[in-house]
Amino acid sequence: MTNLNSTLHKAGRPALSANRFRALRLVVALSLCAQCMMACQSPDSLEEGLTRITEPYRFEPVWWSLRKLVRGDRLFEGAKALMAEPTAARLVLEYYANMDALRAASSRLSALTQDGDSRAAATAVADLQYLQQQRYALRDIVERIVGEQVCQGLRSEDIHLGLGPLLGKRYCFPPVNFEMEELPHLLVVSPRERIERSNEVLLVQELAGDDVEEIEARVDALGVSSLVLGLGGFGGTYPTLVADEGDLPWVLSTVVEEWFHQYLVFTPLGVAYLLDYAGIRPNPDIAAINETLAGIFSQEMGDLILEAYYPEVAARRRASSQASAAPDEGGFDFASAMREIRITVDRLLAEGRITEAEDYMRERQAYLLQNGYYIRKLNQAYFAFYGTYAAEPTSVDPLGEQMRELRRQSPSLQAFVRSASQVTSRQELEDLLSSSELI
Repeated sequence: MTNLNSTLHKAGRPALSANRFRALRLVVALSLCAQCMMACQSPDSLEEGLTRITEPYRFEPVWWSLRKLVRGDRLFEGAKALMAEPTAARLVLEYYANMDALRAASSRLSALTQDGDSRAAATAVADLQYLQQQRYALRDIVERIVGEQVCQGLRSEDIHLGLGPLLGKRYCFPPVNFEMEELPHLLVVSPRERIERSNEVLLVQELAGDDVEEIEARVDALGVSSLVLGLGGFGGTYPTLVADEGDLPWVLSTVVEEWFHQYLVFTPLGVAYLLDYAGIRPNPDIAAINETLAGIFSQEMGDLILEAYYPEVAARRRASSQASAAPDEGGFDFASAMREIRITVDRLLAEGRITEAEDYMRERQAYLLQNGYYIRKLNQAYFAFYGTYAAEPTSVDPLGEQMRELRRQSPSLQAFVRSASQVTSRQELEDLLSSSELI
């Protein structure tokens, strides 16, 4: 096992320079401005009801970010000394092997508890505690290694904001800085008569199942459709938040995606998204454009980083993907089923048959469960949230294919990002595709 203490010592933690500190202040100021704009919206009866219901559970991203930024020694330094050593990738792989062992130990403990084997259960508890200690001992340095790997990957594709004279070419801006921990929940609200992300509220990380059910029931009583869900990544804080329950390929792409959301803040697309989110300049298309672009970019960039630093993991992933892609005659196709459900729900709602649409979704929810797919709550709010990700195979939105076509037309990933980040409407995207004049 690698000596963690000596590795940390070699990595070093230099102090922030004046220029770097000014850049940090800029990121915090932008986050504070966005929160202030949202706070200035005029509440109506629904807003007042949501505020009353969610007040005890609200997650405050600005204050969370300010507390975390006290640890400013992690910014900009990127673990450069450590990255030159062969131990870096091994430490990351050790961390994810530990995570696999943790999941296995947790399942074993659950089985032993059900069987009533108290002696074996006590041993399993000790094993679980040891693995948890290893997890927390490694997590901080793994965050720094992965952050630097992502930054190097971005530099290799020349993804930047043109701030080299200020920060130097060795730095990424915004700095790649993230924390792997439990994420806040998100309350999504949609009107019952149509599928639309009309309201969203961030809720605290520690939220019991009974609290979720109560919040949803009280919000539904306001005459809307609601859903409380857990997030896998969140770019509305600095550092960004990434769940550490996923595997390494997922974590790499999620770190990239949440960084990319902050990168987009400095582009026309990101500005339009902020203005829409704050209610200053509503744009019904902007969230879908933003999320679809981020999803396509993060998947490609995450794959490039995985190939560069973890080729064996990438090879196993390709083999697994090829095996799962093999045709299964007569098998259940989840993506096709979800597209069919969404199309039917849209039609029923357009005809004003709201109750029938809701009954249909409950019936299809049970059908999906029979075929091995558990969805806790299938309603208008569910489709409002997941429908934003137009690049997903379950989406019926043509935006996903249009954005993929833009990527195919782009000579490089950098050219794709530069062109797509200027788009603020579906019409602009269509015009860009038809003109073939990529930036």
